[in-house]
Amino acid sequence: MRVEASSRGRPGRDNEDFAIWDDGVAVVLDGAGMPDALHPPCIHGVSWFAKTLGTALRSAARDSETLQGALASAIVHTAGLHRDTCAVDDPLSPSATLAVLRLQGDVVEWLVLGDCTLALEYAGSVEAISDGRLASVATEERAAMKAAPPGSAERRQLHARLVQAERALRNRPGGYWVAAADPQAAGAAMHGSHPREEVTRAALLTDGAARFTTTFALTDWAGCLDVLEGQGPEQLIRRVREAELRDTTLTRWPRSKPHDDATVLYIHP
Repeated sequence: MRVEASSRGRPGRDNEDFAIWDDGVAVVLDGAGMPDALHPPCIHGVSWFAKTLGTALRSAARDSETLQGALASAIVHTAGLHRDTCAVDDPLSPSATLAVLRLQGDVVEWLVLGDCTLALEYAGSVEAISDGRLASVATEERAAMKAAPPGSAERRQLHARLVQAERALRNRPGGYWVAAADPQAAGAAMHGSHPREEVTRAALLTDGAARFTTTFALTDWAGCLDVLEGQGPEQLIRRVREAELRDTTLTRWPRSKPHDDATVLYIHP
């Protein structure tokens, strides 16, 4: 498996994305950031959580029969590392969305939990796989935040309210599912497999990088893979940043924040 990678944090903030890969497993995680007005009950932080969970998931995926089992094991392991010092079951504790690709003999397996995206080219077509359940909760709070002026104190306050409303529905039936401290979230992940001979190329993207296609519509998903093939992940993220800077008022391309952490793994199985 050949992998090309790039990751950039949003300007002025720590990068809360994480990526890791080896010969048979590739993992991308997007740590769930926290507004400054809120204080997470964890002394380690989101970046630590994403890195620790991602490393554990890559290791577990080498041996586990299923990717869901690997994710459940990694969640339990990571929660155990800071359960004695942090309130890991609190809704404001660190969490992450993620996407995984694994080569298992003649099969390409994948798993997606949350709003990371797997763009997969197989049998002559491209499919984009992402879990959109988060966008369907706290709709009133989300609409109120988007209506507030970008960069304003009002918008920051409404963003904090949105996060609190979302987190109250985290890892609950009727809400949305992410990797936090509850291994049951692994059972809610999207997953599938394809014969390796049918898969020609793939990409794992956090939502900040997927903006290239989802938000800015600079190309479709086949075109996104073409950009990664011809120009590489770093160039794709550079073009995302250029688009963000062309719309600092968030009016042409409405979104929750001007910039986001952006990470891409481009993969030839």
